Amino acid sequence: MMERTIRVTGKGKLSVKPDMIRLRINIEGMYEEYDETLRKSSDCVEILKDLIEKLGYERKELKTLYFNIDTEYESYQARDKSWKRRFKGYKYVHRMKLEFPADNKRLGKILYALAHCSVSPEFTIEYTVADPGKSKNELLGAAVKDSQAKASVLAEAAGVNLGKIINIDYSWGEIDFVSRPLQEMSLRCCEPEECESASYDMDIEPDDIDISDTVTVIWGLED
Repeated sequence: MMERTIRVTGKGKLSVKPDMIRLRINIEGMYEEYDETLRKSSDCVEILKDLIEKLGYERKELKTLYFNIDTEYESYQARDKSWKRRFKGYKYVHRMKLEFPADNKRLGKILYALAHCSVSPEFTIEYTVADPGKSKNELLGAAVKDSQAKASVLAEAAGVNLGKIINIDYSWGEIDFVSRPLQEMSLRCCEPEECESASYDMDIEPDDIDISDTVTVIWGLED
């Protein structure tokens, strides 16, 4: 006799207060020679590492997310009116991140330092959580409880009893624990004076991060 089962998808919802700031920093540049492009990129990274070191961070805390050097071309119209391409140079793109506990004073000092260094980066401020694993576990627990509640209602309506769990199906996909209260910003390059002692007055209160996920559970049914 085939075992009777019921398949129910439960949904968990959670609001998490962000406690970490992730500063994504992007620098780009283009030069005629490959070696020069590589050297300029390295020089910019060293400037940024020197900057965060003066602010009390370790150099290794500035982590590379993406680095690439590629050829750039432009289209132009020749004398015979035909369109051709010519080499412009080598362009580098270097994306990095710096994470630290959420604190407006600390953020203000870092942004002031970036604004007054010799590199003009683009940056994005993201608020996240230090321990996403704990929140994920709470979310999964809530999803399973929701599945159980729904399955109990359906079983009672059908005049049967809810039995043991036969199978749990979960995708294990990545959950984005991120809040972005500000759009991408660009800091104008200024003279690198008093970077480590001055600060911007930041007043940012990020919203809680709302996350959700689903779990599908197969329950056995009993008379």
